[in-house]
Amino acid sequence: MSKLKIIHIIVGLNVGGAETMLFKLLKNADHTKYDFEVISMMDEGVFGPKIRELGIPVHTLGMKRGIINPFFIKRARSLVKDAQIIQTWMYHADFFGFLIKNRSTKQKLIWGIRHSNLEKNMNKSLVLKIAKLNALLSKKVDSIISCSINAADIHAKFGYSTSNMITIPNGFELDTFYKLPNAKSLIEKEIKLPKNKPLIVHVGRWNVQKDYPNLIKAIHLIQLKRPDVNFLLCGVNIDENNKELIELLKQNKVEENVFLLGKREDIPKILSAADILISSSSGEGFSNVIGEAMSCETPCIVTDVGDSAFIVGPYGVVVPPRNAEMLAHATNEFLNKTEEEKKLLGKQARKRVIEEFEVKKIVSKFEEQYKIK
Repeated sequence: MSKLKIIHIIVGLNVGGAETMLFKLLKNADHTKYDFEVISMMDEGVFGPKIRELGIPVHTLGMKRGIINPFFIKRARSLVKDAQIIQTWMYHADFFGFLIKNRSTKQKLIWGIRHSNLEKNMNKSLVLKIAKLNALLSKKVDSIISCSINAADIHAKFGYSTSNMITIPNGFELDTFYKLPNAKSLIEKEIKLPKNKPLIVHVGRWNVQKDYPNLIKAIHLIQLKRPDVNFLLCGVNIDENNKELIELLKQNKVEENVFLLGKREDIPKILSAADILISSSSGEGFSNVIGEAMSCETPCIVTDVGDSAFIVGPYGVVVPPRNAEMLAHATNEFLNKTEEEKKLLGKQARKRVIEEFEVKKIVSKFEEQYKIK
């Protein structure tokens, strides 16, 4: 039996939710059934070399953000001409995939929705224009995979077809993300923190939808009652070179207890060291870091955006977005729990991930979409 050839198209391959899930899908899919290739519309980023290590070809088009010209369309068409399935990730790639699909064959096109906030003040105008154009084209796509229930609802209201839309959440690799012993003492030693003090972690790139102003204000309010708490913030551009972030810390007078770690490669250790993960976002689809923290037995306090409340279920705390006071109050209430109560919540959180979001279970749902009628 010959293998199905599946081409994935994505805007870029730097660290992000879509890029991470694509890599996990490629790593855990059944390679006896499928031949995969990846087209990055821009460059190979962080994940390009990792995907190549799986034995999967990666093609980079070198496009500039927001610019599509006939040269790129022609080259991409030559790359996908023998594929039975084209799977795209996020708006620009969805539109690009629609342009290059071979209309003279039964080539299947699968779109990907990874975004749950389409407010004008939270998105670039070009993003909204492409999303609106995609909504008009969506009935002509074979299937649309949304990473979250909330995102599917929002896109349906935005005009997307619902007859061909399904929801497949992100999956988590439980052999990579698990509670690492001595993680907290290792982090305390590395950053020179006082021992056995509460440690709160936030993981997320510098992006308007991560709502760092909300997070920093909440940190200020938490410290008014709990000056013993330390905070680790990590992600792309979360470092001393980010002048806007540094100014936020100064304005809220929290510079001393907030440590900016930038982009880290040891996220399981960071999450294992934390007493709590805070997600302060004003917009999410399906947050990877929440599931990763839960896998590491770290309880989460999250804003009610995207599927964050669904992910934590009854084993986390959910507060409204853009409300630093409630975020701080929930955090202080959690810090007052006994160590036994915190540990139990952490174990229950990991059990929820095992039951609902284990990566092999999620990959099998993607593979269901690869069936050719």
